[in-house]
Amino acid sequence: MGVTSRESNRELRLLGSAAGIRMRNNSEAAMGENNYLPVFAVLLLYASCCSAFYLPGLAPVSFCTEGNSTDNCKSKIELFVNRLDSVESVLPYEYDAFDFCKDEKERRPTENLGQVLFGERIESSPYKFTFNKNQTCKTVCHKFYQPKVNTHLLEFIKKGIQLNYQHHWIIDNMPVTWCYDVEEGQKFCSPGFPIGCAVAPDGRVKDACIINSEFNKKDTFYLFNHVDITITYHSGNGENWDGARLVAARLVPKSYKHPSRNNLNCEAHPMEIPQELSSELEVIYSYSVTFRENNTIKWASRWDYILESMPHTNIQWFSIMNSLVIVLFLSGMVAMIMLRTLHKDIARYNQIDSSEDAQEEFGWKLVHGDIFRPPKKGMLLSVFLGQGTQIFIMTFITLFLACLGFLSPANRGALMTCSVVLWVLLGTPAGYVSARLYKTFGGEKWKTNVLMTALLCPGIIFADFFVMNIILWEKGSSAAIPFGTLVAILAMWFGISVPLTFLGAYFGFKERPIEHPVRTNHIPRQIPEQSFFTKPLPGIVMGGILPFGCIFIQLFFILNSIWSHQMYYMFGFLFLVFIILLITCSEATVLLCYFHLCAEDYHWWWRSFLTSGFTAVYLFIYAVHYFFSKLQITGTASTILYFGYTMIMFLIFFLFTGTIGFFACYWFVKKIYSVVKVD
Repeated sequence: MGVTSRESNRELRLLGSAAGIRMRNNSEAAMGENNYLPVFAVLLLYASCCSAFYLPGLAPVSFCTEGNSTDNCKSKIELFVNRLDSVESVLPYEYDAFDFCKDEKERRPTENLGQVLFGERIESSPYKFTFNKNQTCKTVCHKFYQPKVNTHLLEFIKKGIQLNYQHHWIIDNMPVTWCYDVEEGQKFCSPGFPIGCAVAPDGRVKDACIINSEFNKKDTFYLFNHVDITITYHSGNGENWDGARLVAARLVPKSYKHPSRNNLNCEAHPMEIPQELSSELEVIYSYSVTFRENNTIKWASRWDYILESMPHTNIQWFSIMNSLVIVLFLSGMVAMIMLRTLHKDIARYNQIDSSEDAQEEFGWKLVHGDIFRPPKKGMLLSVFLGQGTQIFIMTFITLFLACLGFLSPANRGALMTCSVVLWVLLGTPAGYVSARLYKTFGGEKWKTNVLMTALLCPGIIFADFFVMNIILWEKGSSAAIPFGTLVAILAMWFGISVPLTFLGAYFGFKERPIEHPVRTNHIPRQIPEQSFFTKPLPGIVMGGILPFGCIFIQLFFILNSIWSHQMYYMFGFLFLVFIILLITCSEATVLLCYFHLCAEDYHWWWRSFLTSGFTAVYLFIYAVHYFFSKLQITGTASTILYFGYTMIMFLIFFLFTGTIGFFACYWFVKKIYSVVKVD
């Protein structure tokens, strides 16, 4: 499988998790060298949030040559290592899980909640550099493997090579990238590089073995035990800061069988690992580092070369145009109903004076005495709507902040941390909405309502998450959440979220029930025989198609970022698609609700929730299709983990879209029945 012939698969295999990127404007956005954003810039960003600026995760660091270092200008450059992951397995592993070179004085930066939940494990490495000091073929460490003694360590490395596990290295809070040629002379820069590569027993070259014709021995593993690192810096001459700032770090993985520790040869034959170890094997790890000056690249735009190598922008604009066409179509349909059909209906209904004429009525006015009849399972519906409101507000605020650049992936784990904290703090609106609607439905079991709002959906998600975590624990994966973090999450849930939900429910039950424009009859009206298309199920199934059509391209990139470890930086596009999704869910639900009311079917409460909520079913179907057609995941544990986490996504998206559709339909129904004269 060649790079030039299989570009998309190569991207899936080689892209690593984002170590930090700059959010870009459509024009070349530069923000200077300060680590803050002025107020006027925030206002500008608010006006055009679809093009966001990069906010650095850390302040710029200056580097000086040895002997000229000061408190503000360092000479030592540290390389940090992150977890290793693969597109063929959902199980990431810590760097220490493999028998690689380790730092004698290992240090781990403090990790936030988001990093822990995503399984990021950053630690120091033995690769130490001095600024502007080139090194060639330097030893890092060596490892010995003896048959029946420590071959299990070598077997684990071979398994990692087989599943194409990727290193993720970090220098000065930016990814160390591996850039290689793809189709049409373009260069693709991956923030990860493989442990090694393998040649199959039939001689078929797999994965990264295509980069060197010497990787040709059948049934053999090749270990990348050497890296050529090139660090590019921007000199501070003529600037308002001393020293230099790093603007790029690239590497090329190599494989060399060095003669000995004291006699390194960086032109030797590749480092082979046989299938069966029959004698002692020594593996020597080495590196070369070169420094280059480039004053054309600014520190604020140092991630541009990675982003520019990702050919996704045109597809994103296609996605937006596709979504806008769907929105325009739905808006036209809704406008036609509102301004023409509905206007005529209201005018005709309001002209009726005699009871004889009233008997000839037909359509949606006939069900005015039943339209606000409380739904069956009103308790469950109110709980879903409370949780959906909580998820909607959390998503809106998180995406808005990400769109402005405050949650740039350069600040690792910030997106997930923000989401979790917002969800915990938004228990009050969840409790209020659930309690107010339940009271409007005539419910009296307020204690059950409050407890279900606080515990039902979060409990399902936590139970799923806990089962997934047990599998990760058993496999020794770095994605397994430590017990202390689980206790902290439970403490946030029961110590903050649940009391806030109770508080919101208290205010919700104190309010009067929502007033409706028409009274409900004591005796329910019989619903006439419905045609196939006005029956509940066909309408619900059709209702989710158009909202899903707006998001499926964006969904592809989101799934790539999660499961194929690709960078996701287009939060401006995502925020725009989010707004389009809100409009589409609302309009599709209102449209189908009107058709059902014209067919004299007044059971709209649950139908409005399920119509737009059915978009989540299409999301799940697409996730299944993505698993079998795009991913190369193998193993039972990885498969269970994939579908376990997909079920969490499904439930959250179901509550979110269902809530949007319900409140849009509720507003529509209240509006049309408030402008007709009812005896």
